[in-house]
Amino acid sequence: MNLKLFAIVLGTISAVGVVEAQAADTTRVRGTVVSLAGSTLTVKDRDGKTEAIALADGWKISGVAKASAADIKQGDFLGIASVSKADGGSGALEVVVFPAALKGTGEGDRDWDLQPNSRMTNGTVADVTEINGRTVTLTYDNGQKKQIAIPQTTPIVTFASATPADLTPGTAVFVNAERGSDGKLVSGRVVVGNHGIAPPM
Repeated sequence: MNLKLFAIVLGTISAVGVVEAQAADTTRVRGTVVSLAGSTLTVKDRDGKTEAIALADGWKISGVAKASAADIKQGDFLGIASVSKADGGSGALEVVVFPAALKGTGEGDRDWDLQPNSRMTNGTVADVTEINGRTVTLTYDNGQKKQIAIPQTTPIVTFASATPADLTPGTAVFVNAERGSDGKLVSGRVVVGNHGIAPPM
């Protein structure tokens, strides 16, 4: 990874909910761009609601690019959104493969809102097995999550470069924003699907 891309990724990591436990007033906006006018990004969310997001000074942007389950190996650092399975273990809803330089970022397991009852786990791959696709165990500070199955249909991505020019109408985005007491949303970071892959977070 070149230094420019590393800087983009590093600046984006906390934007992607796979990184840090979020404050109570954080709103995750998943949807498509309506417009970018000055420092205001308007997004139509997945429920059809239009949200105007004020972009803070110095805001950052990153894209996502397709990655492969076949490349996941012991020692890699992943962020996995998952739900519990009736027969034990968890099923991955999406996987983010972190660059090696960011190993340990946002480590842990927390509630997530991608789907009802979903969790987000950031951890190091302790082992990889082949059970109807890839199954991994993630370890993190003071814990581990065993038997996370990654079906072949699971979106798997890594970070990629992007520019504000990629925020064209209809393009998929993921934005972690904070809603102030006045009800307005503010964010310093945007993840955009500029490489043909929608941010699955």
